[in-house]
Amino acid sequence: MPRASAAAAAQTAKDILTAASDLFSTHGFAAVSIDHIARQAGVTRGAVYHHYGSKLGLFSATAEQLQAKVAHTVVTEAEAAGHDAVAQLRAGCHAFLETITSESAARILLAEAPAVLGWSQWRQMDAENSVVHLREALKNAGTPRHLLEAATAQLSGAMNEAALWIVESSGAHHRDAAHQTLDLLIDAALS
Repeated sequence: MPRASAAAAAQTAKDILTAASDLFSTHGFAAVSIDHIARQAGVTRGAVYHHYGSKLGLFSATAEQLQAKVAHTVVTEAEAAGHDAVAQLRAGCHAFLETITSESAARILLAEAPAVLGWSQWRQMDAENSVVHLREALKNAGTPRHLLEAATAQLSGAMNEAALWIVESSGAHHRDAAHQTLDLLIDAALS
């Protein structure tokens, strides 16, 4: 039997990743099996193992894809805010909160990933994506160099907690309150 073309293989990998993301966000890592993922993606178990090596490898790829997607949205929204560094910081932070709470990202990235991947790997993944942009935005907005790491860690942590709070409470007034409080935190970080 001929090997699949590169395009077909890439599509299979993408289908598996999409199925995994849907299942992990709905049921959590522990409740999802390779068989469930393969069935939802319309592929064999072997295809899942071929592309991702293991369930953990697939989860890691899912989390990395979501991290990159969130970071891309943050950067896009920040750049759309114009050239003012504070406006970019504010737009990026609000985009983070909206993006991470509007899809499967919150459960996978904030609830499952730290436990499944381990705290160190999760923090590294976060540092390579959204946190690097947050640090740069805070620096550009005038955060003193000696406070930059602390401000980045604390604002990032506050936004992660706010995202979990929004998802758990699911009320529009909670989302509005989180965004209003985020503005207060940004103002405080820059004063």
